[in-house]
Amino acid sequence: MKIAYLDCSSGISGDMTLGALIDAGADLAAVQRGIDSLGLPSCTLRTEEVKKKGFRATQLTVEHEPEHAHRHLSHIEKMIDGSELSPRQRELALRIFRRLGEAEAKVHGTTIEKVHFHEVGAVDSIADIVGVAIAWDLLGIERAEASAVPTGCGEITIAHGRCKVPAPATAELLRGVPLAGSSIEAELTTPTGAAILAALVESFGPPPSMTIDAIGYGAGQRDLEEQANLLRLLLGTASASASGDTVWVLETNLDDVTGEIIGHCTTRLLDAGALDVYTTAIQMKKNRPAVKLSILCDDEHLAELERIVFAETATLGIRRWRTERDTMRRGEHTVATQFGDITGKLRWQSASDVTFHPEYDDCQRLATEHNVALSVVQRAARRAFRASDVTADE
Repeated sequence: MKIAYLDCSSGISGDMTLGALIDAGADLAAVQRGIDSLGLPSCTLRTEEVKKKGFRATQLTVEHEPEHAHRHLSHIEKMIDGSELSPRQRELALRIFRRLGEAEAKVHGTTIEKVHFHEVGAVDSIADIVGVAIAWDLLGIERAEASAVPTGCGEITIAHGRCKVPAPATAELLRGVPLAGSSIEAELTTPTGAAILAALVESFGPPPSMTIDAIGYGAGQRDLEEQANLLRLLLGTASASASGDTVWVLETNLDDVTGEIIGHCTTRLLDAGALDVYTTAIQMKKNRPAVKLSILCDDEHLAELERIVFAETATLGIRRWRTERDTMRRGEHTVATQFGDITGKLRWQSASDVTFHPEYDDCQRLATEHNVALSVVQRAARRAFRASDVTADE
């Protein structure tokens, strides 16, 4: 699987993203041909190698005739639908614009059909977004992850007047995205950059397990005093046997909670969507024996699981952090034995190396029904699996 990792240490914008994709190997001429098919007025992509705080990068600039058109989403969608983009390029571009439209509609209290694009409806923003979609497809990116995102701080002027950073649409697009603190008084992450993250990035955290094939650097237009204004793109291949993602780890220490409450809390957490819950015996202050409650979860269930822990244990605080994990490919499978059908989990080490672990509940139930040892039923399940013909495609 081809993976892209966006290192947004100085934020992200449309031109930074497209510059990084071209720097990583996307064909500029092919991107330009796709932009030309949109029918935009004299729109040309220019790239040059620049240095930011001593680091080289590709800076992309969109040159075009002056215009004062403000477009609705329907105008942009019609432009893209009538272009010569490939189906995937068209879908990626429309996905980004639709996320922008949803954010603008929410901010202005209107419908997505009535959203009036200002800055992001201009030629350069359209070229940036469509260019990113084309380059994304040309590089064959199948999955994207990103770092936490700094927005910068201070105030900027937009079509609606002065506003705080992040701009309202940017903040709306970054819902659920981990933000990195930054005291730089500038708009580091633009609405276009935030829309790219919201539409194309699946998870946020440290770089995933991958073999790096190419690295691209896209330069921002501004020179920052504090750091290099760059977006770094790591392009690589994931392991064939494992897939990586980022998850949350939640922890709290409990020295005044009964075992019954901890057991009940654990059950509620698993029922509410926790990926795993476990406890560890620890020693706390004043030599008190205690329990550390640990929970593994995804973004979607984080808030609800924290609410359950606070409600059930009355703890005063929960530690949390993101971490990366690799997971083996797995699946459900059922085997037929002389004792009855037994379900279990398949685990692929490789395409030809598949193991089967029978479910305890099925084995325990059948062992009781037939008055045989649990191990006898488990061995029967494994024998039945070895006699089956499970392939890597199942």
